[in-house]
Amino acid sequence: MIGIIIAVVAVVVIVLAVLIANLHIVPQAHAYVIERLGSFHAIWSNGLRFKVPFIDRINKKINLMEQVVDFPPQAVITKDNVRMQIDTIVYYQITDCKLYAYGVTNPIFAIENLTATTLRNMIGELDLDGTLTSRDTINGRMRAILDEATDAWGIKVNRVELKNIIPPREIQDAMEKQMKAERERRESILKAEGEKNSAILVAEGHKQSAILEAEAKKQAAILLAEAEREKMIREAEGEAEAILKVQQAKADGLKMLNEAHVEQAVLTLQAYEAMIKVADGKATKIIIPSELQSIAGLATAVAESVKETKTDSKTK
Repeated sequence: MIGIIIAVVAVVVIVLAVLIANLHIVPQAHAYVIERLGSFHAIWSNGLRFKVPFIDRINKKINLMEQVVDFPPQAVITKDNVRMQIDTIVYYQITDCKLYAYGVTNPIFAIENLTATTLRNMIGELDLDGTLTSRDTINGRMRAILDEATDAWGIKVNRVELKNIIPPREIQDAMEKQMKAERERRESILKAEGEKNSAILVAEGHKQSAILEAEAKKQAAILLAEAEREKMIREAEGEAEAILKVQQAKADGLKMLNEAHVEQAVLTLQAYEAMIKVADGKATKIIIPSELQSIAGLATAVAESVKETKTDSKTK
């Protein structure tokens, strides 16, 4: 009886152990390829799964996240016969688990070899300078070629990057010398540009100084001319005012004479007095107006009469 109990317990333990062993938890972003009796049966996604004991088998556990593989440097030869080493990085993702499990024996090894051959073919069409300056073009073409080739394996190639391009040592030395010469040339150009800009700024400063000085002289000349004009205007106004006052005085005198009804004889006598003053000068010729000539004759006759009277008196 005890032996039967022990056997039953043992069987139960074994059954439980088998059941537990066939329970599987599929993590997130993973998938399991299940075979039943040696043939493809199903793809398990994430969650708790149970496998039929002794019938089902997990053929491959697949990571569905994007993966990165860094391949070792590959020897390539350029169009101008330069041997160099190039290592690449491939970013890929598994999109079809069944094709990935049954499409190729070793997918990573297949991608590595496909990458190496594609890279050799592309570099063979380019020279050294083209290889060094066409990374983006090479990356794009390789991605397209690898993505098309790996579709049959359930793999999608998202990106391909040339990590390092390693030319021969002598090429590196020549490139370093060229880069040094280019840096020195750029330094010389920058120095010359700096000196040029400095000279331009100095000349511009002199120009601005000369312009400001000329402008100052111009303003000074304008102010001086304005002052002279104001002075002349004031002098002319003074002279005009003086002339106006003289004329006004004469006009007032004439007006007073007219108002006083001065006789013609008085005016003539004043004119005669004026002529006497004129004759008292150093002039050798005197032009006497016609209206004064009669008065001059009369004055001469009167003077002769007075002289004769004085002579007669002395004689008596």
